Amino acid sequence: MSTYYLIGGGGRLGQAIASQYANQEIISLQRSVYADWSGANAVDRIARYFSPHAADATVFVASGLLDPRLATDELVSVNYRLPRNVIDGAARLGIKVVTFGTIMESLLDVGNAYVESKKRLREYVEEALSAAWPVLHLQIHTLYGGGQPSPFMFLGQMLTAIRNNEPFRMTSGRQLREYHHFEDEARAVRLIAGMPEMVGVTNLSHGKPVSLRALAEAVFGALEKNHLLRVGALPEPSEENYGKTFAPTMMLDTIEFRDAIQGVVEYMCACCTSGAVAAGKIGS
Repeated sequence: MSTYYLIGGGGRLGQAIASQYANQEIISLQRSVYADWSGANAVDRIARYFSPHAADATVFVASGLLDPRLATDELVSVNYRLPRNVIDGAARLGIKVVTFGTIMESLLDVGNAYVESKKRLREYVEEALSAAWPVLHLQIHTLYGGGQPSPFMFLGQMLTAIRNNEPFRMTSGRQLREYHHFEDEARAVRLIAGMPEMVGVTNLSHGKPVSLRALAEAVFGALEKNHLLRVGALPEPSEENYGKTFAPTMMLDTIEFRDAIQGVVEYMCACCTSGAVAAGKIGS
């Protein structure tokens, strides 16, 4: 039987992945175990930890920081150095390592600090492949569900405006996004990670993006808060996805992703009426 390890099981992505496996199939590492694994001398310790199950194991590195306003070194430490060291310590033993990035890695030439940390990770995965190490880097779209949206995210900003009954100022909203529910994404992750031949860099796309304007209008309309929406009040970013639609990832044709606008509206309505606990980081 395969052994699965999960780093970052306390975050929403980690929790969603863990739910896809029976308790006896996945080992969620306590944060105290990997707290110093981003350090310069951690590779040998990582190798010793995983070596007893090197024959048939997979390690998910679902820990990560999303807020681009955080210090660059903090983002690099968690989003790049930690998974890099796990690759060096575990993949060299033949253990499959699954890391997570962002679809924006391939869309933005000049990204924010978060995107840049993920670009560095993707580049390292590509180097590891040249050594024939079993590494899979999944570029994911925007995720929602599993508690309140992070305040710095688009959904979180909308929720704050709605709760405070204050105007929500946004750009023209031409930006395109794929929104994936955490549960749907976790099913996709399990499917892809379970394919022995799947290594390298791939994206998890359903191919049905929505504009931020359409999303905002649907949410504010459902909550009868249209009067708060200020479309076009902010300037458009020069670097953005205004026209790119990703083809559906072929291996995911058996995954039924829920409709983005309907799913997000239901989620946001639930956030406005429930006492869900707020969460500012994913997979810390």
